[in-house]
Amino acid sequence: MSDSFLDLGETPQPAAAKGDAYRVLARKYRPQTFSQLIGQDAMVTTLGNAIKRDRLAHAFLLTGVRGVGKTSTARLIAKALNCIGPDGQGGPTIDPCGVCEPCRAIAEGRHIDVIEMDAASHTGIDDIREIIEASRYAAVSARYKIYIIDEVHMLSKAAFNGLLKTLEEPPGHVKFLFATTEVNKVPVTVLSRCQRFDLRRIPAELLAEHFAHVVAAEGFEAEPEALALIARAAEGSARDGLSILDQAIAHAGMEGEGVRADAVRAMLGLSDRGAIRTLFRLLLGGEAAPALAALRGQYDLGIDPQAVLRTLLETVHGVTLAKVGATPPAGQSSEEREALAHWAESLSFPMLHRLWQLLLKGHDEVARAALPIEACEMALLRVIHASTLPDPGELARALAEGRGPALAPATPSLASPAAPAAAPAAVAEPEPAPPALPDSVEAIAELLEKHGRHTLQVQVRNHVRPIRLEPPELEMSGARPLPTDFTRDLGLALREITGESWRILIGEGAGNPTLRETLAAQAEAERAEILASPLVMAAMAAFPGAELDHWKRKDGSIAR
Repeated sequence: MSDSFLDLGETPQPAAAKGDAYRVLARKYRPQTFSQLIGQDAMVTTLGNAIKRDRLAHAFLLTGVRGVGKTSTARLIAKALNCIGPDGQGGPTIDPCGVCEPCRAIAEGRHIDVIEMDAASHTGIDDIREIIEASRYAAVSARYKIYIIDEVHMLSKAAFNGLLKTLEEPPGHVKFLFATTEVNKVPVTVLSRCQRFDLRRIPAELLAEHFAHVVAAEGFEAEPEALALIARAAEGSARDGLSILDQAIAHAGMEGEGVRADAVRAMLGLSDRGAIRTLFRLLLGGEAAPALAALRGQYDLGIDPQAVLRTLLETVHGVTLAKVGATPPAGQSSEEREALAHWAESLSFPMLHRLWQLLLKGHDEVARAALPIEACEMALLRVIHASTLPDPGELARALAEGRGPALAPATPSLASPAAPAAAPAAVAEPEPAPPALPDSVEAIAELLEKHGRHTLQVQVRNHVRPIRLEPPELEMSGARPLPTDFTRDLGLALREITGESWRILIGEGAGNPTLRETLAAQAEAERAEILASPLVMAAMAAFPGAELDHWKRKDGSIAR
């Protein structure tokens, strides 16, 4: 199977002669040189420099998702190392000629010194033992004896261990090329002995362009939107995309038409994006009955309910990208681009995030549901119900202004919320003159904070349970353990600040609550008072499960 992405502008493939067996596109358009392998530029550059400088590793590990070029790259490396040029005098090159005997034999899979092994069906130590024994002998006709082991992660533990010594110190005429889709299953001892290349997914834009060349070379026509759909469905794999394109061309051939977008959607079970935009508009408008009818219409056409939710998620994602000003993806129709731009102007980020979470939850539920279409309908009804709930930001503003909560309109308002009126400037009042000596524990703590005694201030707030305070004398409870030398340090600090000698005594009894405990009790009382107010009770009823996180006191401080 081919793992490649081919630029057809380099070397067009010859048409099959009449009577020859048909070759699928994934095999027919396999790259024959590195210049035809597009999407892996970093790897090609590294290999080219290594060949030019004669710094070739003895083992290469090629990893990546299916269909990105692993096996094809291994064969190209084998060509590059064994190419002798048209005149038979050439050496290793990043641009194999493709006409010499080694190049042609490797391309046809018949070279005696290039051995390909499928590790999925040769997993044992006996198979590896054969490779180890054969690697001792020099190549028959090629420059290097090359072993290509596909899906190497399928080897057994014993097989990996048996390969380690030879892999670390192979004979000079042997090269190992490993390919795998699950590199995490390859032992670290093997990874450390290989030069690793991670092949990337091929972008959908490049795949669509590639498929356009393939269709033209096959003598067919295709709509750009159809090719974009196939490219997205391929998920970065050229082989998967070419297989889908093969099927689409066969369908077009039966109908006598080109590859059309609607035919590709029907073939892949994808939702029509125009119908999805209509459904999305109905959801935003809170129109339950028409939305369910639109969903049933897609279901009757054979569209999977999970595919509908997936396309709705793509729509929400597209709106969010349009809102942040991201470049729209290639192949997006002008109608879809205009619709996304309109929703980006009218929907807020909180609403988009809420839509995403609701649809994502529905998608997961449908995937596990015994009744998928019914689960999908319930998920859409949940989205519609959420669209009629009041916006949390607007509700908070209403509560702050003393108004009752009002339900948000079914469709979001396009107008921006009015800016709050500027608060009148506060009139500065002269601070009262502080007493000569602090007459409360709170005053002592503030005095310590003002003079930079932060540690003592924290200890006073958290540990001091006052029994009696008659400045310059403070008696506190010893029921709660106090830091070592606390009384001495506090007395010295107060004498330095106030100029008076203080007596700090430890008395009997529990004492009064600490400042921290007093403030916590006040905050709990304020919380209970706020939760008992009619406006907040209405807000809690409008948003089940909501909690009071913090509030603003009259003095401007924030309490939690």
